[in-house]
Amino acid sequence: MENITLGQNGPVVTPLCIGTWAWGDKLFWNYGNDYGPEQLKEAFTAALQAGINFFDTAEVYGMGLSEKFLGQFMQQTQQPVQIATKFGPLPWRFTGQSVSDALTQSLKRLQVEQIDLYQVHWPFAFFLSQKTLMNALADEVKRGRIAAVGVSNYSAEQMRDAHQILADRGVLLAVNQVRYSLLSRQIESKGIVATARELGVTLLAYSPLAQGLLTGKYTIDSAEIPTGARKIDPRFSKEGLQKIAPVISLLRSFGEKYDRTPAQVALNWLISQGNVIPIAGVKTAEHVRQNAGALGWKLNEDEIQELEKVSRPWL
Repeated sequence: MENITLGQNGPVVTPLCIGTWAWGDKLFWNYGNDYGPEQLKEAFTAALQAGINFFDTAEVYGMGLSEKFLGQFMQQTQQPVQIATKFGPLPWRFTGQSVSDALTQSLKRLQVEQIDLYQVHWPFAFFLSQKTLMNALADEVKRGRIAAVGVSNYSAEQMRDAHQILADRGVLLAVNQVRYSLLSRQIESKGIVATARELGVTLLAYSPLAQGLLTGKYTIDSAEIPTGARKIDPRFSKEGLQKIAPVISLLRSFGEKYDRTPAQVALNWLISQGNVIPIAGVKTAEHVRQNAGALGWKLNEDEIQELEKVSRPWL
């Protein structure tokens, strides 16, 4: 498993990241009904057993519960764990001090003295200017409370701005976390991929399986009925599923060749882009083991190109 440096000089992490949005989240993920703390602890342990120790969370996930769980689980292991979390530029946060205060709370919940990667959750900063925000983050790098700075959902131009403000303080922007999968390739056509390469910024890809569409579980003929938010998502409609059928078919065919699932092939395609780390959301140990199957093997150049070609409608 080849590890990846975040940005040019950030922490060195595993090529797959475990996403913890669902940890403690009742609103979107039904936490407390289908799964609870026990399943999450098992998922955490399964990740470390699979050699994956990089976890992505945010202060808003489960209203702080996601960070709290990670903090508790980390206390129960001797193995090193790397955490990426996020700061939300909410309307009432408009000073550098508000950034510092939010970081203090995240550090408390995670029970650590330094966060490996601290990301700005979204670019719309209400009353907090990018300059104030990035300077506050640079201050925290100098204080030693953050190892690396990242952003999330930033356009090419916004990423360039953030990069410049930080560079003026001698800090390098390490990461832009964006939606990226075979069925969501807009970051390529919008210049985000090219700009990230130019600036030496690593991309963390969230929703790498397109809400489960790339698992092959949802097809026109399958008995699997979309639930929750998927019910109203047009991509899960009959027409939507018809449109993605060629992509699923190719994922299945490569999966058979390598004895992998369509999801594992889809994650491997993202990793093969270079400087891209998929964030695979998990709720159980089984989810972790499934996702870990994306590691330890490689699609060849021709297969990468074929998948690129079949997924062009999503550019």
